[in-house]
Amino acid sequence: MVVFRIDRRSGVATYLQIVRQVEQALRMGALEEGDRLPTAAQVAADTKVNPNTTLKAYRELERAGLAEVRQGAGTFITRTLVPPQAGADSPLRASLTEWLNEARAQGLSGQEAEALFRAAHATVYPPGPDTG
Repeated sequence: MVVFRIDRRSGVATYLQIVRQVEQALRMGALEEGDRLPTAAQVAADTKVNPNTTLKAYRELERAGLAEVRQGAGTFITRTLVPPQAGADSPLRASLTEWLNEARAQGLSGQEAEALFRAAHATVYPPGPDTG
């Protein structure tokens, strides 16, 4: 299950934060096809977000073909965004996990390891069109 974190100071619309968090969970394999998303009421209780905002995010996910609203049953994930080479058993993921374990062993915090990763990422994938 996904737990939404809303940053009201980010400048990003709340519904887009929800959409992006679902997409990220799909990329990371934390959500898979068939998983049920929390109800709008659950999200509202957890994040103090208006239920209509969550429903707007879920409609956006439905338009993108990532979720499906089933009347009376909830909203369900319809496909994954995990690339085949990034699955739980992939060599790339194993290498990254090994690197993260080494970073921890070297005394880096999670934030420091993420900052180091982002710096390396920017070197390999410089900002610009189609570099994600």
